[in-house]
Amino acid sequence: MVELEGVVERITFYNEENGYTVARFKTATEQLTVVGVLPNISAGESLRLGGEWTLHPTYGRQFKVETFEILPPVTVEGIERYLGSGLIKGIGPVTAKKIVATFGLETLKVIAETPERLQEVEGIGPQKAEKIRTALEEQQQIQRMMVFLRGVGITPALATKIYRHYGEQAAAVIQENPYRLADELFGVGFKTADHIAGLLGQKDPTALERVRAGVLYFLRKETEDGHVYVPLAAFVDSVGKELAAPEEVVHRAIAALEEEKAVIVEAKRLYLAPFYWFERKVAAKLLKLLQMRPADRPLLFPAEELKTLTFEQRLAVEKALQEGVLMITGGPGTGKTTTIRSLIRLCQLRGEKVLLAAPTGRAAKRLKEATGEEAKTIHRLLEFGYTPGSGLRYGRNENRPLEADIVIIDEVSMVDLPLFYQLLKALNPGTRLVLVGDQDQLPSVGPGSVLRDLITSNAIPLVRLQTIFRQAKESKIVTNAHRINAGKMPTFQKASDFFFINAAAPEQIVDEIIRLVTVRLPRYLKCDPVEDIQVLSPMRKTTTGVENLNTLLQQALNPGGGAGAEVRFGERVFRRRDKVMQIRNNYGKMVFNGDLGQIVEIDPEEQVLTVAFTDEQEERLVTYAYEELDELVLAYAISVHKSQGSEYPVVVMPVTTQHYILLQRNLLYTGITRAKKMVVLVGTKKALAIAVQNNRIEDRYSWLAPTIAELAPEIGRQGF
Repeated sequence: MVELEGVVERITFYNEENGYTVARFKTATEQLTVVGVLPNISAGESLRLGGEWTLHPTYGRQFKVETFEILPPVTVEGIERYLGSGLIKGIGPVTAKKIVATFGLETLKVIAETPERLQEVEGIGPQKAEKIRTALEEQQQIQRMMVFLRGVGITPALATKIYRHYGEQAAAVIQENPYRLADELFGVGFKTADHIAGLLGQKDPTALERVRAGVLYFLRKETEDGHVYVPLAAFVDSVGKELAAPEEVVHRAIAALEEEKAVIVEAKRLYLAPFYWFERKVAAKLLKLLQMRPADRPLLFPAEELKTLTFEQRLAVEKALQEGVLMITGGPGTGKTTTIRSLIRLCQLRGEKVLLAAPTGRAAKRLKEATGEEAKTIHRLLEFGYTPGSGLRYGRNENRPLEADIVIIDEVSMVDLPLFYQLLKALNPGTRLVLVGDQDQLPSVGPGSVLRDLITSNAIPLVRLQTIFRQAKESKIVTNAHRINAGKMPTFQKASDFFFINAAAPEQIVDEIIRLVTVRLPRYLKCDPVEDIQVLSPMRKTTTGVENLNTLLQQALNPGGGAGAEVRFGERVFRRRDKVMQIRNNYGKMVFNGDLGQIVEIDPEEQVLTVAFTDEQEERLVTYAYEELDELVLAYAISVHKSQGSEYPVVVMPVTTQHYILLQRNLLYTGITRAKKMVVLVGTKKALAIAVQNNRIEDRYSWLAPTIAELAPEIGRQGF
């Protein structure tokens, strides 16, 4: 093996996912190109390399790196380039130049041993000085840890995240039990942890610890897909095959988890323990609320109110005042918002306190605009908070319930089971609950099918709004939504807000969508292509899927350029002004799966990116460290599922047989009902017809409706 010592002059290419690097390298005698896995190195660093010379057919003589060791920079120039490379948080090129000009070859020693001296440099105070010292120490520890981590297949970005979570114990944690990573870190799946275990020689397919971790991982994945439980036999069979483990070992792992009270098995249904209790307690609480019927009082409808309400709407208002719990459902244009406004008005005349909420900030903002009354997200209504170490908390609960006579929740189809449980916990006996939504929308992103389950139970009073108002009938968006919901093809004649563009090949569909978003629609409607137009697709992958559309739309709408204007994370590139979406609940940052925002700042010196999210109250700035960028994706195009509860001036959707398995009526219905002013479908009439005819409902494993039926007699006997 050949050994070389020298300084990294510049990074020519770097793959964030695997650390593969092409760099210019300078030794005492020559300049050369080095290639190989060199994670987290930067210009200015001194390295000792081990490897061999190779001859590339295109690029010529190169040094292929097999081992490397980071050496302290030995020249003033090297120290300055090292500090100013962006690798050390808090130091950019300008600051690096000032520090090195002050301390010269002693710079790194000063930072490590007497960081307070950094205050001698203009613009550096005590806090920044300590921050620089900590960042340098951390980076050196990460680099030392990389020697171990790269040997077990961990990418540089993930290694940084692991270090930030576990600190100096990271290597020890991984060696002791690599499966902890799948349990405790977002972005690490069971397969990654299993791969690491294999490289460490710890992978025994039948080991109870491994199978236990696998059971938990795959059970959590099922909840992420919306299921509250899984059928036990099918799950055991599936996990056994996935893990290459005997079913007997899977059963033993489940038994061990039962003993730990991590899972519950009941009637051949397997639950993560919290979800079993969510179902039981939601059912019990709903039945108790139903038992607490309000005292009869005159309704006293104002005369002008009576003139504007249909029979269905008046019935809904009356029942909302008479029942402990009421559901109001209806499609677009059936007057759900008008009904809510009338209910609020009547409650105010009766001197009753009303609280309004919706699942997302966007939905809450719409509710506020529609009613003229304050509306909050359910999380904010419940005074949700998060404390590191203590976890989640809700300020409103059974010990400190909401102070209201009636609570109205809009867009209930989006509410998942855990959040619904927290809401019910915060309701006093006697507080009336009104649930408003469209049962034909897609179910919640989170686990459960709350609205559908409550309707199925036949235990909760329900009013269906079916009359389409005359004004709504003038909208093709509304009339076509109802046609689709009834299994009929939409009509396009004389439409000014609903269009179909024929395009057969996926590449043609994509080209047409790009033209629509960037040129045709902004010119026709005088609208902003980023703010006002939302592309919705049923798929993530494929030519017409979300990922490809986002790449192309970013190139067209925000090509970027300029130093510090973008940051790369794996295959994703984020730029200032990019439209982005959060893809997991992050309780520490108070951002949730599906929240949309815009990147307003990228700071390469601090290695952070700032996103502006708009909630029901105001714009809120949220900061992400670079290693946290796996929580964000581009959002010029998003999935139909993630569009729930939102409204956009213009919706553009591909409709293609490339999405064959997702050509479903409720997906199409949900997508077009997100639009306020215009819908444009691009694709083939054949694909559209398939979607309209396919009324297959996404099945979710949920036992809420039977649980309500089971508990109803018991609750009644207890006299609640």
